[in-house]
Formats: sequence, structure tokens, C-alpha cells
Amino acid sequence: MAKKLMLILNPSAGLRAANRCLADIIGLFCAKDFMTTVFVTGKRGDATRWVEEYGAQYDIIACIGGDGTFNETLHGILESGIPAPIGYIPAGSTNDFANSLGLSLDVMEAAGEIAEGTPRPFDAGKFGSRHFSYVASFGAFTHASYSTPQAVKNFLGHLAYILEGTRDLPYMKPEYIKLDADGKIFEGDYLFGAVSNSTSLGGILTIDPSIVDMNDGKFEIMLIRPPETAADLAEIMRALTNRQYDCNMIDFASAGRITVLSNPEGGWSLDGEFEPGQDGVMIENLHSAVNLLCR
Repeated sequence: MAKKLMLILNPSAGLRAANRCLADIIGLFCAKDFMTTVFVTGKRGDATRWVEEYGAQYDIIACIGGDGTFNETLHGILESGIPAPIGYIPAGSTNDFANSLGLSLDVMEAAGEIAEGTPRPFDAGKFGSRHFSYVASFGAFTHASYSTPQAVKNFLGHLAYILEGTRDLPYMKPEYIKLDADGKIFEGDYLFGAVSNSTSLGGILTIDPSIVDMNDGKFEIMLIRPPETAADLAEIMRALTNRQYDCNMIDFASAGRITVLSNPEGGWSLDGEFEPGQDGVMIENLHSAVNLLCR
């Protein structure tokens, strides 16, 4: 019996290469005995809504788009408690999550990985009531991920994030944060912070892959202090370049549950999507929360 596959397409993602290949993608799934129904998003929140309303009718739920599309699809699955595995055809501008997992960035190869792959468990995150797949971040460069116009993202790719973030450097101010990571306290002014389950953050920062296990029940936490001198800045750049975080300017840890006290007026980014600031929020690692289809 043919399996039923729900395919969610974000037609505005990246360079829109997936749009041109949609017929071929459906043909590939049909050849592998999948009965495929395509849902096309038109605005933010559509992917979550489609999953919540119709996802229980399908054996597999897959999406084509960027990390934001995957985030919405994942949120719908976890909110609904649907046991179906998830498939991801990366077609965004940066594709941090796909790069961390080693998923193919060729849309047809990625479709083949869904059709022929096996479910692999991985951790997800929860920021208050909102789920995320790989990162919750604040501070420097964070707002560029959700404020850069889609047309610019499509044209420049992840370089758009770097350029947009660089424009704001003269105006960036550190944020006061108190963070409890499984009982270990970090407190002070930070220029940037991320709670992540990824080796790549915004196409700008990378974390040593030997440190990151995407299904160990823990997040990696990176907090960067504001440099006051040229020596401080050099220390930060050296640590990030060498991916060695034992220095005075960076706090680094791993934890499964994080409590954050911060300025409620400061915004966060969840997988590149805007999330309003809160004065207090719990960030939880949901161990083996979702099964991803991959080879």
C-alpha cells in the first residue's frame, strides 16, 4: 500500500530552485510509491497550521524551504503530538540545520534521502511555548536573520545576513543576561548569546563538530562578552576562528535545561524567526523528540 506523504512548500525560499523542480520531486516520490499532497505556504505560520489541521492523516510530513519553514513544520508536529517522521529538503539562504546534519543541498538528492532514508532521532528545543530545531539566540547579528528582506536573502544567500548584521555594528549594545544552565550560573553583559544544537549559526559562527551531538539531550551555550579593547576583540576572533572557547571573553557550556533572565524588550531569534523578548524564559532540550528521514 502506498504511503501518504504531506509535502509543505515555501515558494519564496532561497533562489526558488525547488519550485522549478516540484514536478520532478513529486515524480520521484510517486516512483517510490508515495501518494503525495502538496501544501503551499503563503504567510508565516501556514506550515504549522497545515500540520496541525491535516498532519495526522499522513505517514510522512516533509517540507521544502529554509530553516524557518522547517521550524514551523517541526512546531506543528510537536504541538500536535503526531508520530510521523519528518523530511527536509533544504532550499533556504543559509540552511544551518541541514548543514549540521549533512543533508544534501541538492533538492533532488534531498528528496531521494527522504524517499529512501530511515528515521533518525534528534533533539529539538522549546523556548517557553515555542519549539525550535537548532538555535535560540540574542544580540549581535541575531535580528539580521529575520529583518533582512526576502528578496535580498534570495539574491545574496547567507552573505545577506552578514551584510545586514555588519550595518548594525556601530549601534550594538550588550544585553544583561542571567542564565542558569543545569545549575551553573552565568551573569553579565553579553554582546551575543546562543543556545544551540548545531555546528553552524547564521552562516557566520561555527562550533567544533566534535563538541556537538545533535541527539545527546543537551544544548551548547555560547555567550560572548563585549570587547573593551583591541586585545579583547583579538581574543574573541582567535577563539572563534580556532573554535577553542576557553577564554576570558567567551562563556561556553552544555546543558539540557536553561533558565534565562533578560531584558523583555530585547528580541530573540528562533531558527532565524523573530521571537519577542521575555524577562524570564525556560529553554528545554527535548531529547529524541523527532525522527528525521535521512541516509
